Amino acid sequence: MAIDLNADLGEGFGRWELTDDHGLLKYITSANVACGFHAGDPSTMRRVCEEAVASGVRIGAQVSYRDLAGFGRREMDVPSEELAAEIAYQIGALRVFAQSAGSDVTYVKPHGALYHRVIRDPEQARAVVEGIKLAAGPRVVLCLTGGELDQLAQEEGMTTVGEGFADRAYGPDGWLVSRSEPHAVHHDPHVVVSQALSIAQHRTVVATNGRPVNVKARSLCLHGDSPGAVAMAASVRQALKDHDIDVEAFT
Repeated sequence: MAIDLNADLGEGFGRWELTDDHGLLKYITSANVACGFHAGDPSTMRRVCEEAVASGVRIGAQVSYRDLAGFGRREMDVPSEELAAEIAYQIGALRVFAQSAGSDVTYVKPHGALYHRVIRDPEQARAVVEGIKLAAGPRVVLCLTGGELDQLAQEEGMTTVGEGFADRAYGPDGWLVSRSEPHAVHHDPHVVVSQALSIAQHRTVVATNGRPVNVKARSLCLHGDSPGAVAMAASVRQALKDHDIDVEAFT
């Protein structure tokens, strides 16, 4: 039994830093690195890639809408060709720093509003797939299983990796509860650890209606912008070890 731990890193800009990248890299196996559109800048991207390689952590491109002011969490209607080009641009930019650090970008994960949009919107999902193809880089996509992006990427011969969330609430439909709703994000370490173990061991979580729903996940996400994120990651990593669950990267 094995699970990957991923977190969003490099979510800062200039002198402003949101995530404790150095601390989180001690516990995760895959780093979703912001590529400049919702957060991140060249110096940050370079630093995170170098630290990830030094820590033996895989590098993933966390692509998003061009929404620096809204942290990529505002839904946007971007023409398909434009979105595909912007996806390719972000992947290409991160690959420069990953390769200079002695590694490469091994997977792609959408961020924020784009992540949720491509679950249900085939046009936007297709644009993400086309952007990945245009970048001629990694053909591995980290996403929620069963959505439009998952299906379209597989149709193009890409590998999709199911993702679960230890610190997010799930609705009865198996999708994440919107951040606009109360209690969408878990902050209690005991709840986060319990949900992480449930996903890793049983591939299920308890939804908001009190009933279990299936979560097909090979990777667990821990949000780096949550309060106490590093301590939470350490607790989850230790709990997995205590239950004889190997923590291994999926790429």
